This record gives sequence, C-alpha cells and structure tokens, in this order.
Amino acid sequence: MSEQQPSEDVYTHGHHESVVRAHASRTAENSAAFVIPHLTPGADVLDVGCGPGSITCDFAELVAPGTVTGLDRSPDIIVQAAALAAERGVANVEFVAGNVYDLDFADDTFDVVHAHQVLQHLTDPVEALREMRRVAKPGGIVAVREADFHGMSWYPQITELDEWMELYQRIARRNGAEPDAGRRLVSWAQAAGFTDVAPTSSNWLYATGQQRRWQARVWSERVLHSAFAEQALEYGFAQEADLSRLAAGWHRWGSTDDGWFLIPNGEIVARA
Repeated sequence: MSEQQPSEDVYTHGHHESVVRAHASRTAENSAAFVIPHLTPGADVLDVGCGPGSITCDFAELVAPGTVTGLDRSPDIIVQAAALAAERGVANVEFVAGNVYDLDFADDTFDVVHAHQVLQHLTDPVEALREMRRVAKPGGIVAVREADFHGMSWYPQITELDEWMELYQRIARRNGAEPDAGRRLVSWAQAAGFTDVAPTSSNWLYATGQQRRWQARVWSERVLHSAFAEQALEYGFAQEADLSRLAAGWHRWGSTDDGWFLIPNGEIVARA
C-alpha cells in the first residue's frame, strides 16, 4: 500500500456512466447561477472541464450571438458534449479536448472563463487559475465553483457514509487533489494573482424522496463501478466487500423518509 502521490493529475471520479449521468443533470440554473448575471449577449465564454456539456450549452443559449467553447481533457466526453449540442440545436458552441495548464488560446480571448468542480481534482489549482486568468480579457472574469467535501452534512447519521467520506478523502489526497476545495477558492485566487475576488456560496440539497433515491443510486453505483472504486482497490484502501457495504449504506440512506444530504459549494468571481 502506497501513499505516494502521482506525477500527473488523476481524476478521482473517472467517466463511468454513473458519473457522466450525474454531471449531465447539471444546468446553469442549478450549478452556475452566480455566473448568469455575467453572461450577456455577445460574450465569448470558455468552459473549462465542461464534461458532458449541459452547463456549456445553457451558457451558449444565454450569450448568443456570442460563442462558447467547452474544453475537457477527455476526447470521449467531448464527443458526448458535441452530441448534446446537436440534439439541442445549439449552434454557437464548440467542444475541444485540451489541458487546463496549457490552454491553446491567445492571451485576452474570453469575456468569461468558467470552471465547475474542476480545481478540486488538480494537483496545482493555482497554476490552473493563472492560465485561466491569462486567456481572460482585461476586465473579464474567471468564475469557479467547487464543492467542499468535509463541509457536507447528512441525516440520519449512517456509519457507512462516514466511512465513504473518509475513503473519498484518502483517495483524493492520494491523487494529489484537494477535496475540500470550496473553502480554499479565495486563497487560491489570491495566490494566482487576482486582487478583485468576489466570493459566494450555494448548496445542492437532496431531501425529497426522489432526490434521496437519485443521490443514493448515483453514489452507490460510483462506489462499486467508477474510478473511485478502481482506485480504492488499486491503492489498497478498501476491499470489494468494503465497497459493497458502503454502497448498501447509501441505499439505506436513500430509503429513509426524512433523509437529508447537503453539499456546500464555494464560488468566486475573480476579475482579470
């Protein structure tokens, strides 16, 4: 068993269908409301770590006739995002594969540079913010939203969810990442050279029967089948029986009538 960190970024979640399905449920309204006031018609936007493109396509509709570029490091995910844009008939968006540390765009290109749940998976979030700042126009903004895992809370207290949190933290930190990213955004932005940083926060809440069942199903599948599971086993942090027990705990939480799961997110709008 090794705690040695990798030499390059490792995505803790991976791209299992359960992960992509969860990410595809995100919209500008439920995941990027703090950015919407800055999405004026004619603005040019870069969406870093766009995933399956649901937020990106929303942005494109809001800034038309401006253009939106969605960037992700996974070519397979880019194909899915492009298919979504075609399905929705969104013409002013394009999707490209790329590296957040070395964006293939000239300085001062975009009015808005956005990243949602990206920095928490990086070994060098400050360098990523510097690069995002480079491609933002003078007076433009870099807008970032990140969950804070240790800030999450749930009811009822279920031992397996406590163990899930401990395991997630251990895997993410083994990957050189920072799962409690939300609370660090102001600090990271200042380290990246931003002097005008406006912080906010918002939550995702799962507390109705439908929401609980959805959250429990997504995470039980991820615990068993996603890169999270593969890394837990590879790093020697868990056995298959442990993962099955954690998945069952998620289902037990999801079957409650009074369950509550709160995910806090830190947000910043940093002016370039």
